[in-house]
Amino acid sequence: MPGNSTPSTERTLGIILVSASAAVFALTGVLTKSIHADPLTIICWRGFVGSILITLYVLWRRQRSGGQESLRLGWRGWLLAVEGALASIAFICAFKFTFVANVAIIYATAPFVTAMLAFVLVGERFRLQTMIAAAVSLCGVAIMVWSGFGTGNLVGDFLALLMTIGSALYMIMVRAFRETPVVWAGAVSAFLLFVLGWFVTDPLAVSPRDAVLLVTFGASFALSSILWTEGARLIPAPESGLLGSAEVPFAILFAFLFLAEVPPAASMIGGALVLCAVFAHAGRDWLTARRQRATISI
Repeated sequence: MPGNSTPSTERTLGIILVSASAAVFALTGVLTKSIHADPLTIICWRGFVGSILITLYVLWRRQRSGGQESLRLGWRGWLLAVEGALASIAFICAFKFTFVANVAIIYATAPFVTAMLAFVLVGERFRLQTMIAAAVSLCGVAIMVWSGFGTGNLVGDFLALLMTIGSALYMIMVRAFRETPVVWAGAVSAFLLFVLGWFVTDPLAVSPRDAVLLVTFGASFALSSILWTEGARLIPAPESGLLGSAEVPFAILFAFLFLAEVPPAASMIGGALVLCAVFAHAGRDWLTARRQRATISI
């Protein structure tokens, strides 16, 4: 940021960037369902376009820092890249087998899954409010998944759960591997998806319409990553988390507007429980952080 920027200006810009990131990322479900190509072809194109754009962004940031930002991944960075690629495969495939709302709402439980896995794997304690919110969201997800039995949506819901667990593991590794260039690992992860798709499918056998949507998809993936990275630098983590939660209602709204997709009543009930838990938890964190900043400034 320019040196004459004020804290309030930076915070406003951070809010705009993170909110825009949530809105752009929420297009994932609509774009996936609008593309007629198979999931592996989608993954290939998304990885190709996304890796190029994110790499250009990483190199730009590195030039601005005078070459101080390392691009060395090491085994930790490669582990992040591979794990992120696997989670992305489950994510894209999930949209092909269930409602956009189901995937978005199940993915919204990622912070709670992260807290529980961090407790199991590394003994990291979590707060009572997190445990309560996790229990409520688990009930919501259970209602959604139970309604999928016999409807053909169960596979998609399971993939969404798998993707959420993968994303939770990714978050834990990001916190543990603090010296690893995470955004660069994301670019490598996208490139791995391109390589995988190239060898197992024919990415060029797509219609002109799909080609345009596939390029748009890859660009939106890169754009949402860049917007979030830049915005999260300017605002506190609780505020970033709260704004990022807006991705869920955005995704449901876009699915309704562009796909005329209305999820069944069970998904709405379960989704309402999850959204209440997510926004209540994120809102409480935001209020706590705001009180602490007010106390420090006095």
